Amino acid sequence: MISALAELADAQVVATAETADDAAAVLDSLKDTWQLAVVDLCLREGSGLTVLRACQGRRAHQRVVVLTNYPTVEMRRRSLELGADAVFDKSRELELFFEWCQPS
Repeated sequence: MISALAELADAQVVATAETADDAAAVLDSLKDTWQLAVVDLCLREGSGLTVLRACQGRRAHQRVVVLTNYPTVEMRRRSLELGADAVFDKSRELELFFEWCQPS
């Protein structure tokens, strides 16, 4: 995914995390320097919903997108309510995801 983001969305990955706590800590340490957070709902520990909560105080230039294997109507609704800018299905919407991630 990292190499695909670089190639298809012209994105430079500055950090990754496998747990909700690690993701929240990384985002906090990067302050307002990050531009895009890609969040999976299923993490090794914790939930991507927790990461979305940690992003709620982000700046206007920072976007958050959920990329998941479980894009149910309920998960989409909860993700958007918690501030996700978009939600994509990993198995069927990768092309749309990469298009969405490209800088405007």
